Amino acid sequence: MPNELSEIKTYLEDRVGEEISVTVQMGRKKKKERKGVLKETYRSVFIVDLNQEENDFDRISYSYRDILTNTIELEFK
Repeated sequence: MPNELSEIKTYLEDRVGEEISVTVQMGRKKKKERKGVLKETYRSVFIVDLNQEENDFDRISYSYRDILTNTIELEFK
């Protein structure tokens, strides 16, 4: 994964529409994994449409800074 905000944004823009798995660090060795499709990228956030059978809500947004600070980890399928 790139290590600058502009590189992360460009990397994600090139992968819009692909299936993605997002692992969120919840603290104290707790993690939550969410699966969906990378839907849109904006100036400071990106949107993931989540699988309905696995989640209570349909979309979620994350900041590029979350990737940079290792708060979330991304894996494309």
